[in-house]
Amino acid sequence: MQVKQHTARVLVGRLRGAAAACDGAATAAALAAIRQASKDDPEVRAPLAAAGAAPLLAAQLLSCPSSTDAAAALLNISISARDQLMSPSAAPALLDALTAALRAPAAAHHAAATVHSLLCAEAHRAAVGARRPLLAALVALLRAPTRTTRATKDALKALFAVALYPPSRATLVALGAVQALFALLLTDARAGVLEDATAVVAQVAGCAESVGAFRWVSGVRILLDLVEPGGGATPRARENAAAALLNLVVAGGDHAAEEVLAVGGAEEAVRELAEDGDASPRGKAKAQALLRALEGAGPAAATRRDHRLADFLNGMVQSDPYISGPPSASTHG
Repeated sequence: MQVKQHTARVLVGRLRGAAAACDGAATAAALAAIRQASKDDPEVRAPLAAAGAAPLLAAQLLSCPSSTDAAAALLNISISARDQLMSPSAAPALLDALTAALRAPAAAHHAAATVHSLLCAEAHRAAVGARRPLLAALVALLRAPTRTTRATKDALKALFAVALYPPSRATLVALGAVQALFALLLTDARAGVLEDATAVVAQVAGCAESVGAFRWVSGVRILLDLVEPGGGATPRARENAAAALLNLVVAGGDHAAEEVLAVGGAEEAVRELAEDGDASPRGKAKAQALLRALEGAGPAAATRRDHRLADFLNGMVQSDPYISGPPSASTHG
């Protein structure tokens, strides 16, 4: 381990010296060396963080957001040293640097993957979720016309991790994530995008603010189309769509349930998934839970409750002599 620590100190020292001397060529060479070492040798990543690599790499990204070597090195180091990168002293500059890199096409996918890597530690979700500009940059990346498949998937993975922290969901809705996600569902046929996008939709659906946003994009109808058998959706996309509808109903209550029931054939589509022998166990479970939620809400449920109450009262009239019935001979008028 001492060899790793020495190597890390040498690499970080080279970068620090080159940056201080404003030597562009030497700085580029030092960045490339740190990137290569952190890629080839996982055991040097934590020593690099301990030697102070993260603040220097973040500074390089802030001055040159398109630096793929700096962005890739941060990603590699984050895999083994999340806590060091997200320490109170290092996190603000790091998150600012990642926000800048998310807006640079060349480095965006590295930055998005780094956000996802940091969020693998639940302890960091609140700090990342509080960085509204960073979340806005992730959402904007989904809309970027020049985004690559890799950048799209990395952004979706990062947004999924962000949405695992419930307070972040309303922020994502306010930033237009629902519109961006449903645009992907309708237009992006690249492999895996539908599955990843529906997974994020399912998480974002779990807040009351999502109900209005879903209505704006006809989200319930789109999700029900994905749930239907033979609609072309993969098993994972179907189960994610069912999970999204379930989370929407749980978060939005009767009002959200009524919006689902208002779509023609909604219950039938969900029931078909619940009873589909070819569906995944998780998809069937989500569909069954959704059916139970729908049966307990909406006008139809109110009618069922009224009928049950009427039956109950009728039973009481027939069995309880203290409920008003025909007067007996012994009563006094």
